[in-house]
Amino acid sequence: MLVIISLGIIILGGFSTDKEIPSTEVELGKTLFFDPILSSDQSISCASCHKPEHGFADTSTFSIGVNNKMTTRNTPSVKNVLSRSLFFWDGRASTLEEQALMPITNPDEMNLPLETAIRRLTESKLYKKAFNDIYKRDPDEKTLATAISAYERTLESSYTPFDLYMEGNEDAISESAKKGRDIFVGKANCFECHFGPDFTQDELLNIGIYNTKQFNDEGLGNITKNQSDNGKFKVPSLRNVAKTAPYMHNGMFKTLREVINYYDNPESVIHDPVNVSERLTKPLKLTEVEKDDLEAFLISLSDK
Repeated sequence: MLVIISLGIIILGGFSTDKEIPSTEVELGKTLFFDPILSSDQSISCASCHKPEHGFADTSTFSIGVNNKMTTRNTPSVKNVLSRSLFFWDGRASTLEEQALMPITNPDEMNLPLETAIRRLTESKLYKKAFNDIYKRDPDEKTLATAISAYERTLESSYTPFDLYMEGNEDAISESAKKGRDIFVGKANCFECHFGPDFTQDELLNIGIYNTKQFNDEGLGNITKNQSDNGKFKVPSLRNVAKTAPYMHNGMFKTLREVINYYDNPESVIHDPVNVSERLTKPLKLTEVEKDDLEAFLISLSDK
């Protein structure tokens, strides 16, 4: 068990003796989310890659795991996941509880066997007490997943400028953003994939970032082993999108404008895409002003 003595404070397994033990499931999940005890060398936590100040995503193309290993995909946000039914870019988890445990064991991320994680939590007097107070039993895989996912379910945002506008505040967004909304649901056809309260419905699509050459991540196809699924990735939520750059599963676009330019004419960026969705086979032919307006609308989907 990790023991650090600094300035007279003893820290045991992520808890300091001058802090209160979490008394609720959400408090426990939050503490675990920010505690590096769940990584093999205790150097990173969930929050190391899911940064609160960046919409619980990462600012790097690929995140750095333990031993300086690099992830193979850009870190998606864990905000606004309450109503979601698929998780990770390839949709390999169908519940938040599944999602919560996978990064812990992933060798490129936290690289910690679950049995070791449970042993560490059980050996921590304070974690042991917290789990017993809340769940009436020692830590185990189920309660670990339940606690972290309970905290993640609280990370909802519904007070963006756009939300205020939809509630009747005409001044909440700019005139440019209002025009951008019309483009979003009309000429740009974004609404066909990004709809609903979170601007996604958990669909997996091939948007052209797969050509079997330099863009060869098979996405869903690597899970199903079905070639028709190659290049399909989860349609992400657009809430807080202005804070979650870089974009796409491979983090290839650094700005929203780059994303808009890509969708305007995907094949001008990636040649000879394979299995690309029919929704993206024709250029949008957006003007520069229309791109400005669309970007203004997307920015209005981010809260403070």
